[in-house]
Amino acid sequence: MVDWNLAVATATRLVRPGPEVSRDEARAVVAELRRHAKASEEHVRGFTRLGTDETHDTPVLVVDRPGWVRANVAGFRELLKPLLDKMQARRGSSPGGVVLGAVGGKVTGVELGMLLSFLASRVLGQYETFAPATRELPAGANGGGRLLLVAPNIVHVERELDVEPHDFRLWVCLHEETHRTQFTAVPWLRDHLEGEIQSFLSETDVDPMAFLERVREAAQSLVGGRPEGEEDDGGRSLVELVQTPAQREILGRLTAVMSLLEGHADYVMDGVGPDVVPTVAEIREKFQQRRAKGASRLDTALRKLLGLDAKLRQYREGERFVRAVVEQVGMDGFNRVWTSPNTLPTKAEIAKPADWVARVHRRAEP
Repeated sequence: MVDWNLAVATATRLVRPGPEVSRDEARAVVAELRRHAKASEEHVRGFTRLGTDETHDTPVLVVDRPGWVRANVAGFRELLKPLLDKMQARRGSSPGGVVLGAVGGKVTGVELGMLLSFLASRVLGQYETFAPATRELPAGANGGGRLLLVAPNIVHVERELDVEPHDFRLWVCLHEETHRTQFTAVPWLRDHLEGEIQSFLSETDVDPMAFLERVREAAQSLVGGRPEGEEDDGGRSLVELVQTPAQREILGRLTAVMSLLEGHADYVMDGVGPDVVPTVAEIREKFQQRRAKGASRLDTALRKLLGLDAKLRQYREGERFVRAVVEQVGMDGFNRVWTSPNTLPTKAEIAKPADWVARVHRRAEP
């Protein structure tokens, strides 16, 4: 169904080269990012009151853009296996299924490679939750997981923003270390998230005609050809528009979780910042401006099409949720969010933090 090797080869061939650095400078950047990642563990644990020394069994890998591509292809391959097996079985039983599968796998591999080449120059860091261990890319012993820091992208952005490089590198590490702490300190979180994702994928309609019909409807909506009487789609991306109603319900829960995780990481990186990152206010202001405008008109269009604008909203809405809850009930009160899946905020509660506080912190009436 997907030629994964072709996806890697395509992305590696198409990805733009990183900023020009000397060999010595590259070594220095890698060494500094590793030091900052290590220092961030203590900073994040102290601020969030989550985790212990024993909870961090996941490796930190400083990678280039092709390294990020290879790591993500390995993760996609693991996560999508149940869905692709189902689609392969459906196609294999149809006339010409084997031939169509081989051709389709090549096409999908090239398309995935093109997408990854676009993303590979934009990601600063990433905690890979579902990463399988490989010879080149180690992962945590308990269920996988690894922290990636994409060195050329970090250097590119710090130069573009004209900020203090050492401060910016530590600031990025604080954000990514928060994600690592979330998953290593909250044992049930990974399984819960994987369960939701697999439920989402299991709802995928493997009937090509049904899927094409949703694509057609999505295209009509995007170009303004929505049937008369239907409500506006609210500016959803193409990715969202081709989903089934059941998938949209699951996506609502996933969106709430991702808003929480991203907002919490943003809150922590700025909360720790003043003590260890002297220029954190300048970095945040310039970084927010860069997030908001995008790099170009094409970049803005692609972000919309792929749903990346929704991710930017997750940062903003999630950070507001965390800040509001901490102001009301303190960090220990906020940390009740990690008690179980039942204490995670809903999508509505992300927008109304007081409702989450009332639900989770409600006390018995006298």
